[in-house]
Amino acid sequence: MSSHKTVWSSERGDARKAQPPPPAKGDGIVSSRQQTVYLHRESSGRGGKAVTLIKNLTLSAEELKSLTKRIKQECGAGGTVKDGTIEIQGEHRKQIAGLLSALGYQVKIAGG
Repeated sequence: MSSHKTVWSSERGDARKAQPPPPAKGDGIVSSRQQTVYLHRESSGRGGKAVTLIKNLTLSAEELKSLTKRIKQECGAGGTVKDGTIEIQGEHRKQIAGLLSALGYQVKIAGG
């Protein structure tokens, strides 16, 4: 019996260390002028407290985090990103709409 262990390899080497290909031009990220962002107000399942949801953003995770930080500072409220949707604590739809419009987004306020 041999003391050598059989090791599997591929022609491309270790796939775990491979870098993902860069996004193709025109793929994925859409400019802010081409995006329509929807602002929702939700309070269900939150103890009656209102939360402003910002939906339909097509941004990278880093850009989404940066935009969330800017909105939170503008509103003076807490918030987070969940499943590509920004959640800001409190009712801030008009204030967020003004900020996003200034950044070049088309904004629609959904709900009443």
